[in-house]
Amino acid sequence: MRLLLVEDDTMIGESVQTGLRQDGFAVDWVQDGRAAELALETNPYDMLLLDLGLPRKAGLDVLTALRRRGASLPVLILSARDAIADRVQGLDAGADDYLVKPFDLEELAARIRALLRRQSGRADPVLQVGSLSIDPATHQVSLEGKSIALSAREFALIHALAARPGVVLSRAQLEEKLYGWGHEVESNTVEVYVHSLRRKLGTEFIRNVRGVGYMVPKQA
Repeated sequence: MRLLLVEDDTMIGESVQTGLRQDGFAVDWVQDGRAAELALETNPYDMLLLDLGLPRKAGLDVLTALRRRGASLPVLILSARDAIADRVQGLDAGADDYLVKPFDLEELAARIRALLRRQSGRADPVLQVGSLSIDPATHQVSLEGKSIALSAREFALIHALAARPGVVLSRAQLEEKLYGWGHEVESNTVEVYVHSLRRKLGTEFIRNVRGVGYMVPKQA
């Protein structure tokens, strides 16, 4: 899953980006409100992590403009403003959750997973597609009850596909979910990971729709 982090504090930004990348997320990081709007206009994201006290354009203004455009992108505010009035204002402006700094990275990752579940209409934290089970919190994958060892990229790819069973994702869409800025992506990267996953899970779990992309069937 690809996230946009908007945080002007360098120490916090680096820490959050590093921690979430280690947790399997692709994270792009910008440090002001104008840069956030440009990134949102030019890149597809699964979630926005938004500070409020930003240079060039305040976080609350970025959020308000986003919702006025009709965007349903999940937004999690990360702010040192801990007054009830600030939380109410942020949530009423269209944020889906509000986390006060300083926060624990494990809690942040858990809140992100919860919002992504809500966005996809799921209640169960474990993805279940046929006999394939995927736990985003522990990165454990099992097939017919047997644990399957996957690399971080393999997990990210099967998770992206299994989160939307029956939906075909193009190679470009999958690359966008696996990689953030600053990562060089080779032309056959997705194909390499798909081939590896098919060896571990079986050929029936990831189907190639010729000329379109890849999908996990609803009853894999």
